[in-house]
Amino acid sequence: MEYVTATPVMADDIHFCLHTAIKTVYPKYYPKEVADFFCRHHSKEHISEGIASGNMGVLVKDGKIVGTGCFDGNHITGVYVLPSCQKQGCGTYIMNCLESKISEKYDTAVLDTSLPAV
Repeated sequence: MEYVTATPVMADDIHFCLHTAIKTVYPKYYPKEVADFFCRHHSKEHISEGIASGNMGVLVKDGKIVGTGCFDGNHITGVYVLPSCQKQGCGTYIMNCLESKISEKYDTAVLDTSLPAV
């Protein structure tokens, strides 16, 4: 596994990863409207903004993007892993990478989590 900074050519794969995770996992915890809201929030435009910030990364496993993470300042704003790769340490790996990057400038990292993340 390797966590790398996201680039514009990865936008479609990131969109697929985010939407697959949200559509598969969120309905187990929230009404359908909440999952739909998060899919709209994670639009291609929003993903492009995250990539442009330089604060979005992807987890690559066997040559495929299986997860993504993003931060803003010391705030971790999202961690998503394809359902087929969950429970394999991918989310932990992304969190460790985000925390390491944040620790370069800040003493603490802040994370607001959703029910699926808990």
